[in-house]
Amino acid sequence: MVLDVKHDDPRGRLLDAAEALFYARGVQAVGIDEIRDRAGISLKRLYRAFGSKQGLLIAVLERRDLRWRVRLIDHVERHRDPGARILAVFDWLELWFSEPDFRGCAWVNIYGELGSVSPSVADQARRHKRAFRTYLDGLARAADLSPDAADALYLLAEGAIVTAGIFQTVAPAAQARAAARVLLAG
Repeated sequence: MVLDVKHDDPRGRLLDAAEALFYARGVQAVGIDEIRDRAGISLKRLYRAFGSKQGLLIAVLERRDLRWRVRLIDHVERHRDPGARILAVFDWLELWFSEPDFRGCAWVNIYGELGSVSPSVADQARRHKRAFRTYLDGLARAADLSPDAADALYLLAEGAIVTAGIFQTVAPAAQARAAARVLLAG
């Protein structure tokens, strides 16, 4: 996800630097000194703000989750028709997959890297996925879809995200959108 804002405040610069580096290369491949250098912040200030690399990572995930969901909702809510809103989810995914720095789902990537050894990372990944699922459930209810159809929409979206990340292609968004259209018609 392209960073929307560059911060002048030290905390924001640290979050920007850590998010960009973690998303591009993974958490374990990025040293705290590299984050500090990129942000132009002293190590003391970094630790004062976040306590640890783990604390910084959790703050990055929380901020990214909020930004990701707001961007999705802003795109979807432009449509009035409940069916169009569901299809707009997949249109938004295609826009996201098209971003030059797209590397798949940050929460899936970080969960794969650290989820088995970091309960707080696993919790962040689950929170993000639950929030996305809850949002899709609401869209499905508004479109009078069954709970099974809501399950399918969620799996279509998640499958598209993972596939797009692995194969570095936007095609899964359109493929999932076509399948969602079938659900809406049925």
